[in-house]
Amino acid sequence: MSNPLLTPWTNDFAFPPFDLIKDEHFAEALDVKLANAREKLVSIRENTDAPTFENTIEALETLGEGVGRVLRIFFTLAGSDSNPKREELQREFSPLMAAFSAEVDMDPVIFARVDTVFKERENLDLSPEALRVLELTHKGLVRAGAQLSGTEFDRLKEVKARLAILGTSFTQNLLADEREWYMELGADDLVGLPEFAITAAKAAAVANGQGEYGITLSRSLIVPFLQFSERRDLREIAYEAWTSRGANGGETDNRELAAETLALRHERAQLLGYNTFADFKLETEMAKTPDAVADLLTAVWTPAKAAADADADILQKMMAKDGINGPLQPWDWRFYSEKRRLAEHDLDEAALKPYFQLDNMVAAAFDCAQRLFGLEFSEIKPPLYNPDVRAWDVTRKGAHQAVLVADYFARSGKRSGAWCSAMRMQQKLAGNIRPIVHNVCNFAKPAESEPALLSYDDARTLFHEFGHALHQMLSDVTYSSVAGTSVARDFVELPSQLFEHWLEVPEILKKHAIHAKTGEAIPREVLDRLLAAQNYDAGFNTVEYVSSAMVDLAFHRSEPTTDPMAMQDQVLAALEMPSAIRMRHATPHFAHVFAGDGYSSGYYSYMWSEVMDTDAFAAFTEVGDPFDEAVAARLEKFILSAGGSQDAEALYLAFRGQMPKVDALLAGRGLL
Repeated sequence: MSNPLLTPWTNDFAFPPFDLIKDEHFAEALDVKLANAREKLVSIRENTDAPTFENTIEALETLGEGVGRVLRIFFTLAGSDSNPKREELQREFSPLMAAFSAEVDMDPVIFARVDTVFKERENLDLSPEALRVLELTHKGLVRAGAQLSGTEFDRLKEVKARLAILGTSFTQNLLADEREWYMELGADDLVGLPEFAITAAKAAAVANGQGEYGITLSRSLIVPFLQFSERRDLREIAYEAWTSRGANGGETDNRELAAETLALRHERAQLLGYNTFADFKLETEMAKTPDAVADLLTAVWTPAKAAADADADILQKMMAKDGINGPLQPWDWRFYSEKRRLAEHDLDEAALKPYFQLDNMVAAAFDCAQRLFGLEFSEIKPPLYNPDVRAWDVTRKGAHQAVLVADYFARSGKRSGAWCSAMRMQQKLAGNIRPIVHNVCNFAKPAESEPALLSYDDARTLFHEFGHALHQMLSDVTYSSVAGTSVARDFVELPSQLFEHWLEVPEILKKHAIHAKTGEAIPREVLDRLLAAQNYDAGFNTVEYVSSAMVDLAFHRSEPTTDPMAMQDQVLAALEMPSAIRMRHATPHFAHVFAGDGYSSGYYSYMWSEVMDTDAFAAFTEVGDPFDEAVAARLEKFILSAGGSQDAEALYLAFRGQMPKVDALLAGRGLL
């Protein structure tokens, strides 16, 4: 029987045939495609013609296409629909891919050819995008260690291989802890929970086959439980389980993995001539230096902590009125904050949720994309990897633009959080290749025949990930290495965070926030209260985020620590972290930083991008129309379609004319 990963996909949109792909196909396909890639690598190395942009840079650009085709499908499944076999394969593939990357990135002959082309770049009459690809390719090889030799060369290969294994282990340990924890609830344990939370707890019990009600570590279950449960003792149990993921001892404990990762990253940076890993990592980002990141985080921390401290005093008094002695605890904050929000803004999460039906919020995102960029979405039924997954053909003026695949519901075997990836990248080098974009969330799945209801924060998450999807779907470049979200880490969150602003547009909410039972649009007075409360609890939200970013930066801008937990505590103590708030991501479950090095030294990037997204949306408000055609056209041209084809700061300046200051962020969060 043929392997579908090794044959052309001739169905509509050349879509991956998930109904035919089996786990046993991946290893065979990867072996074949790696062998093919190595043959191409040899042909580049042994080419006797003088190095040119075409026979060297473009040849490298297409070198791993077959490998990428296999791995993008594999990692789609490994992240969204894991099982023991896929976890085993992931452990096998990590060192294989690290070795192959080293073969390419650290080959002195390949580097010599690239270096020759690079030195002639001013005489080659390259397009701006081609010049950018050449510069990035050269810099990437230098940063990968291509100029090293001898023992340093060999050691760097070992370090990178070990880091790949550690990242995979960290991810799988975290998934195991999330999958295995479950708290059974009796009918008496449901006091205070609204109907939607009880329904979710019942669905969790059915999925786990234990009891009538239960709670898992899915954020869509834990957060409502912490907001509404009157059982303080159970809130504490649930909160501690949620925040201790990766730190429970035994085989799934991530603390030693984190320590080894930090040590190896530091060694990697020093082998390449940098003082610290943060110096190495930030060199190619907009921030450039650890000091610039620290300045941003410090500027935000001071007013955020002051706001959080003031809020904590109010919540402490509310708790005392309930006859509870002792300090406000982290498992109390969301509970009393929800009560305070109801009292001050007359906003009840349970009453709001029926207005935010998942299908309607999807339609709202599509509506905004149509009005801004002329995109149309038609649902299609290709073979998919899970019955809950949906797909759309995305067109503009009748022409195919992309396929959007969306996986919205939490389930066992799916890692937590929300993300956007591509099963196929946009490019023009090998023809007009349009992308297949993958949006993933973890919303609570409703009972059979009931609509899926979102919190307002859930709806923001949906818009956020759809913003990333737009960055992929509107990509219009020649080379896949700079397509879509292939940009500086502290720029990549701009499109996603910017798109969240359209959820705040009153006409969008009035049109799409329709009550699940009555069919009525959200009342104007409720809408006004909702928008007026946008910055409610900004102190809490900012403190838990910035503290995580501060710890990440501290880990990577100093000598490596053998005890990350002690260092984490030292950083938080120096910040005078409020006792009732904890880091959004404690070290043992800080997947952004330790599952790979994508956000290492870079967790600050959400805030760096937020400085820009607040200013970018102001381009629409300044002309009085959130759907202004001229501003939308500039946004697409300079941000969404350009990918990484130009320097990020140059792209933003072309769109907006100047770089914003941190005051824009503080004002947007109500912290000025």
